[in-house]
Amino acid sequence: MSEHRRKPPSRGRRAAGPSGRRGAPPPGPDSSGGHDFEPEEPAYGSRAEARRAASRGGRRRAAAEPPREKKFIDYPRHDKHGARRWVPSWRQLLGSALVFMAMLVGLFGIAFAMVDIPNQNESMSEQKNVYYWADGSRMVVHGAGSDNRQIIPLDRMPKHLQDAVVSAENHSFWEDSGVDPMGIARAAVNMARGGETQSGSTITQQYVKNNYLSQEQTLERKAKELMISIKVGIKEDKRDILEGYLNTAYFGRGAYGIQAASQAYYGKDATDLTINESAFMTTLLKGPDLHDPAGGTQGEAAAERNTKNATERWHYVWNRMVELDHATAAERAENDEFPMPNRPTPATDLAGQTGYLVEMARSYVINNGEITADVLDRGGYSIHTTFEKDKVEQLEAAVQAKKEELDPEELEENQHVQFTASAVKPGDGAVVAIYGGPSATEHFINNATRADVQVGSTFKPYVLAAALRDGIRDRSKGPEQGAADRTPLSVDSKYKSEDGLLINNYDGSVWEGEDDDGEPFEWRQANYEGKSPGDITLREAMEVSANSPFVQLSMDIGVKEVGKAAIDAGLPEDQLGEYNDTVPTFALGVSTPSSMHMANGYATFAAHGEQAEAYTVTKLDGPNGNIFTHEKQLKRTFDSAVADTVTDVLHGVVTDGSGTKALELGKPAAAKTGTTDQNISAWFVGYTPHLSTAVGMFRYDQADSGAGFQSMRGTGGMTSGVTGGSFPADVWLDFMKGATADDPATKFEPARDDGEVVYGGGAESPEPTPAYTPPETDEPPESDEPEDEPDDPTTEPPEPSDEPEPSPDPTDECNRWDPNCDNDSGPGDPGNPGGPGDPGGPGDPVDPSQPEDPTDPGDDDGGGILSGLPGGRG
Repeated sequence: MSEHRRKPPSRGRRAAGPSGRRGAPPPGPDSSGGHDFEPEEPAYGSRAEARRAASRGGRRRAAAEPPREKKFIDYPRHDKHGARRWVPSWRQLLGSALVFMAMLVGLFGIAFAMVDIPNQNESMSEQKNVYYWADGSRMVVHGAGSDNRQIIPLDRMPKHLQDAVVSAENHSFWEDSGVDPMGIARAAVNMARGGETQSGSTITQQYVKNNYLSQEQTLERKAKELMISIKVGIKEDKRDILEGYLNTAYFGRGAYGIQAASQAYYGKDATDLTINESAFMTTLLKGPDLHDPAGGTQGEAAAERNTKNATERWHYVWNRMVELDHATAAERAENDEFPMPNRPTPATDLAGQTGYLVEMARSYVINNGEITADVLDRGGYSIHTTFEKDKVEQLEAAVQAKKEELDPEELEENQHVQFTASAVKPGDGAVVAIYGGPSATEHFINNATRADVQVGSTFKPYVLAAALRDGIRDRSKGPEQGAADRTPLSVDSKYKSEDGLLINNYDGSVWEGEDDDGEPFEWRQANYEGKSPGDITLREAMEVSANSPFVQLSMDIGVKEVGKAAIDAGLPEDQLGEYNDTVPTFALGVSTPSSMHMANGYATFAAHGEQAEAYTVTKLDGPNGNIFTHEKQLKRTFDSAVADTVTDVLHGVVTDGSGTKALELGKPAAAKTGTTDQNISAWFVGYTPHLSTAVGMFRYDQADSGAGFQSMRGTGGMTSGVTGGSFPADVWLDFMKGATADDPATKFEPARDDGEVVYGGGAESPEPTPAYTPPETDEPPESDEPEDEPDDPTTEPPEPSDEPEPSPDPTDECNRWDPNCDNDSGPGDPGNPGGPGDPGGPGDPVDPSQPEDPTDPGDDDGGGILSGLPGGRG
């Protein structure tokens, strides 16, 4: 056990280990006891004594040590003890705050330098186009992008509107740097107190948010907004900022920007807003869903609440304008009634006829070279059209009523029935109404402008106009003849009107063409229902719509001249097809002009021969103002005597011919019916002095365009076929009754028929007056002066002779424009196709005692009867 016993501590001093310290110097003489060093501390007999001694010695040493040096950042604090050492001083707090602020400023500076003004949001540059009715009211908003927006310069925004917005939204706008710290603080305090929610944003910040950032509510977006706003405030002009803000702010009703909003709420351009209306428009910036009197997106349920909110905010806007000297107390007193806006209307509806109207107006702008399609489609344009809303609705109602009669479930022949209709102002060219189809969102082809429906005998007035103006050619001269060689006709000129009439060239030779196999053939023209009225005047031929006289008349004039007359009336050349002497049936309406151009062509006759181009846009305004305004331009293409005579003849069609349906209008009217071969289409085109309207009807399966046009025989129960005097005339009459209700019953100008009466197409001319024969006598005349002779240019005084002069044979003389007359050829000679035995000779006489079919409207089968003839349509 001895080796495990605890060894008692040594009583002596422990040997000090090596410490690396230099040894103490030897004691000096100045020290106590004759030495210069302190005496050694006594040794302690126990550990307790040693600890007590160490404690006493430590305190003595601490008291003797010098104070610590103060650190640069005295934290923990050197002169404090306990918890107080960890409490910063006020100097430390202030310094920390300054350092923090400096860091923030530095970080903000770095961020400010790094953040650039981004590109404008693409959606903010997208705009809509606004289309207007003729009376200036808004028709539709349409164009690129999903937002209804039209950007306008600040100069087109009223000054009082700018003042109202600045007064209510950001009164320091013109002076601030783009942000308003006090405004942000006020908004924060107000929200903390439970008051109205405020954004504290300046107009510049709102502009930045709309144009460059998203609408999300995040700290990152808000920080970017502040920095970009300051930069924008420095770099951009305040006017540009206000302009951008008012062009991008949302005003409700789907309207972005003040221009679209002005139209949505007051139906006018922003430049026309009154100061009172501007005050209301400013209230919408506070939140349109809370200030639209119509209830915003909540509709009628919120209308009362919103009206109250809008009225209160409107008062506030006015008070701020007066307070900031942007308005006077007198102006405020004059505008004490709340400017209630209009009820909301659909802004982007292209259904019904609207889509067709937009298409026509858009095409007119592009085709007239004002701006390109790409530029127009970017939006921002105001297109003022010629269309009159009430007339468009009346025309659509007239067509719809007739279509309801033609129930497709009742008869198979009633299926796929379509109409085309247009109305044009004579002497102006403005297209006031059209019917393009059941709806532009369902039926994508605009029937009013389609150019593939033959017009039939409604083309005959252009043939008549050419006969009156240009005249027929001299048979003895070449095919190209000027006015000096031609003879303008009177409407009392007669032409043969037999069914199956052999058609001749202008010089009397038989017309010949080639069939599909290249074989020659002659053409015999059929009349409607095989009728042969005999020799009739051109006036009568128009009234009963006889075919053969107009085909031969067209050949006598020259088909080329007939085509020119149609173009001069207003028909586009590219809608006529081929027109020359190889197409004798051109006179019967094998052409396919649209209803819009047919109405405009007849309008030229109503305007006494002054032609105006059909147009659909009166004015085009862009972001920077007006681009063009239509100026009426009239071009005289027919002498008034010619045009008025055509009108007089067409008036006879209404009073005595196939257009008697128009008599129910109760006003002077002129019209022409038309029905094409195989009853493919039927037309009624007519006019008063104030309005010209064309109505066409046809069958066409839009879903199966390969089937082509279908016959209308049996449609509406009409087994013999639909004529222009039936359903098309009904639509024309129904529309014109409403459309001309406010027009006076103006009479047409009296006709002045200046042409010459001739007998053509094989019509039998009256017996010529016998030549003068002097009495038989051998005595010389009593005077050297000849006696007065009858004024007969076809006779000459006879030579003196001992033999008596025989009386002339009436058959030796005939009208020189009669293709059956050739004084150099005998009967049956090939040069005289009208001679006895010739296939082109007179047909069987018409029995005047045979009554005509009382159900026959006097219409005809028009174009399309030459299946193998160039230009013909089967």
